[in-house]
Amino acid sequence: SMKTAALLVCLVGSALAIPKAGFVTLFLTNPPFPILLLDACRNFHCKRGKVCHVDEQEQPRCICQDPAACPSTKDYEHVCGTDNKTYEGLCQLFGTKCQLDGTKMGRQLHLDYMGSCKFIPHCTDYEVDQFPLRMRDWLKNILMQYYERDVDTSGFLTEKQRNKVKKIYENEKRLSAGDHPVELLLYDFEKNYHMYVYPVHWQFYQLDQHPVDRVLSHSELAPLRASLVPMEHCITRFFQECDGDQDKRVSLKEWCHCFGIKREDIDENLLF
Repeated sequence: SMKTAALLVCLVGSALAIPKAGFVTLFLTNPPFPILLLDACRNFHCKRGKVCHVDEQEQPRCICQDPAACPSTKDYEHVCGTDNKTYEGLCQLFGTKCQLDGTKMGRQLHLDYMGSCKFIPHCTDYEVDQFPLRMRDWLKNILMQYYERDVDTSGFLTEKQRNKVKKIYENEKRLSAGDHPVELLLYDFEKNYHMYVYPVHWQFYQLDQHPVDRVLSHSELAPLRASLVPMEHCITRFFQECDGDQDKRVSLKEWCHCFGIKREDIDENLLF
């Protein structure tokens, strides 16, 4: 009847969903009693490649993500695995890795780089020697772009970072962004060396986050490496050779040495 329908609308309209300790408590003002709806996966986190599932005992547990159930992606979201296979996205890659857990193939499968798999040429000795020249210039230019954007909308850099970058930005001798020949990049580094010291420290600081311990692990280097491999095929060899003592971690000293920063200019106080 119309009266019953009106009552139902009233009851639904007065319902309040209040999350509390893994439960959603649904309070109905009429009748006056709470109905507890189990939401065991709320705030229950699984590592990449796994999703939360409530078992028969109504307990949350992590199970492998079904790669076929991953959301659809655009072409630019494709990634290349270390098995030289193109995956539609990170969800599919890590879901596949999870399903291979305990196998040699599973242990060896990682994200190689962003984008579909393609031929990556061998990095020669000459090319790896050139790499830090381009990388230093790229890091400096990124900071310049962040500084320019912060003029209109702050948020890219902290105030402390802005004050440091401002000195480089306002220097009339600064080499403008562009595809410069190696000779010019080398000349500029020698003439305007001081402009490159902070950008090199800044990039180390950006990567050293999990945990913050003044050394870069393979997993901390991975995001930068994965995004640059398609454009800079020498980055993998560069990072390997930066690890001078071959302990699979790159210290601040090793990092700065790779970029040509003098020993006396390596400063933990610049890690901000």
